[in-house]
Amino acid sequence: MTPETVSLTATCSQGSGAPRPTPPFVVLLGTDYAGKSSALTEVAERAPSWHVVSLDDEFLEPGHSLIGRLRRNLVADVLPDLHHGYSLDFMVSLLQTATVHLRDSIERSPGGAPVLVDSYYYKILAKCRLAGVDRHPLFDWWRGFPQPRRVVFLEVSAAEAWTRCGEGARTNPLEYYGEQPDQVSFEKFQCDLREAMWEEVRHLPVTVVEEQEHVSRTVQILGEVMGREIG
Repeated sequence: MTPETVSLTATCSQGSGAPRPTPPFVVLLGTDYAGKSSALTEVAERAPSWHVVSLDDEFLEPGHSLIGRLRRNLVADVLPDLHHGYSLDFMVSLLQTATVHLRDSIERSPGGAPVLVDSYYYKILAKCRLAGVDRHPLFDWWRGFPQPRRVVFLEVSAAEAWTRCGEGARTNPLEYYGEQPDQVSFEKFQCDLREAMWEEVRHLPVTVVEEQEHVSRTVQILGEVMGREIG
């Protein structure tokens, strides 16, 4: 981790026109149940001028409801029948739609608006790896997407995350190892997920936010980081 390293400036092509600079953005990263969704929701309430890029339904534009349906169908239909009715390649291909949507949403961000992107930008790739996809042609492409000015990494203990997920009641099969969630399989997956995500972002400047008692403190830290990195 190199906290003061300057990240690369990326460009993207918009149709047949000239390339335009990708808006600067910050990624909010963390393992499952680290408090990302709560922080993004409070950000949207307290800083409406920010552009929040997320796969969560509340942040999807009406014309992008397909993304939410695909996410729910992945959890309801694909993951329970993985390796039998659906292959790992099929799972990765479906997750590809979410990854590209995040990239496209960043590039469509309103001019001048601070852009905050949720953890799926890196978490999807990390979870694919933990699901057993060691290598895939899409991974190199995803890693070539525009990179953020900074990553804000929310820490949470695996034991606290287990409590937050209702001791497994609210988990999906990409949040634990094995057929059914238990505390051991969940905590092992979350520890491995943390390491896999760090591998994806260790070349970037990272601000680590220790576990906070109140989400308002997390949002305050986010505001300070966004102010320094984007203005």
